Amino acid sequence: MQSIKRTLYPMNYRYSIIIPVYNRPDELQELLNSLQQEILQNEKKYKEQSPFAEIIIVDDGSQTASDAICKKFESTLKLKYIYQENTGPAGARNTGAKKASGEWLLFFDSDCILPEGYFQAVEQNIKDTEAGLWGGPDKAAVSFSPIQKAIDYSMTSFLTTGGIRGKKKSMDTYYPRTFNLGVRRSAFDEVGGFSNLRFGEDLDFSMRILKKGYQSLLIEEAYVYHKRRNTYKTFFKQVYNSGMARVVLNKLHPGTLKTVHLLPTLFTVFLLFSLSMLPFGNYIPAVFILAYMLILFADGWRNTKSLSASARIPFTSILQLTGYGMGLLHAVVLIHILGKNDARAFEKSFYT
Repeated sequence: MQSIKRTLYPMNYRYSIIIPVYNRPDELQELLNSLQQEILQNEKKYKEQSPFAEIIIVDDGSQTASDAICKKFESTLKLKYIYQENTGPAGARNTGAKKASGEWLLFFDSDCILPEGYFQAVEQNIKDTEAGLWGGPDKAAVSFSPIQKAIDYSMTSFLTTGGIRGKKKSMDTYYPRTFNLGVRRSAFDEVGGFSNLRFGEDLDFSMRILKKGYQSLLIEEAYVYHKRRNTYKTFFKQVYNSGMARVVLNKLHPGTLKTVHLLPTLFTVFLLFSLSMLPFGNYIPAVFILAYMLILFADGWRNTKSLSASARIPFTSILQLTGYGMGLLHAVVLIHILGKNDARAFEKSFYT
């Protein structure tokens, strides 16, 4: 295991919270409201130690800037606002890290909200750990829209690909993602921050940290409410790009593409086969698809207690699986058959 050198950097804060934002001032305000409550509570608790947290907002070339939102919090929070030309979330996070002076760098997406007790859960888990990297899961809040709840289920349920994303009982190594990721500043600097990958840069970052010998820690109690994409179209683009990124990541980190990552592609092939059999009067494959959709609906109802959300879950789950599966297959063709160096699809914006 990598030995942590705690005295390499002069630390002014326990945490430097870094948030890239792009055209989302209203959502950023919700996140800052939740951060303000959490930070003020913990500053009192840890007042005899170093200052608890600073917040660094990196506005990544937004047409609708967030400076007015940030000014509302300047009197109560140690907050820096930086506006830069658009580079994408990885570049924005690196910009924030350059301005940070915390022992821990803590990254959130701007469409997240912290629950009460977030930092208490973090402190309880990292105070005696030698881990260099940690993260927490994401959930849907009661106030989220039905489609947001359905998308959240499709991204986190073990019946879709939730097990692949990494949990204590998952089928893969836990790689924290940047919607909710903490890393020691020393570890961040050792790997040189985030790479310039178009997609999958957070997984690449976690993989490079672990290759250095640092441990990764999942703190299940330190979850965030994550709004994710709010239309079927943008959701499909997101998971399609994620499928492509998985193949690119395996090229950079051989062995990280596991058999389990191929399941969405196998499901997509089976779905197409089922549909192709219908004109010939063979309904048996389609029955399996229908049964799976009914299971998703029932489990979605059990989890969300929302008829409107659970009615959308079979569709969002099919979108999630086929989007990821098609993206992965597309990247395999581009990289391993056509010999391309990279694989990209929907690139209009880093944030959609």
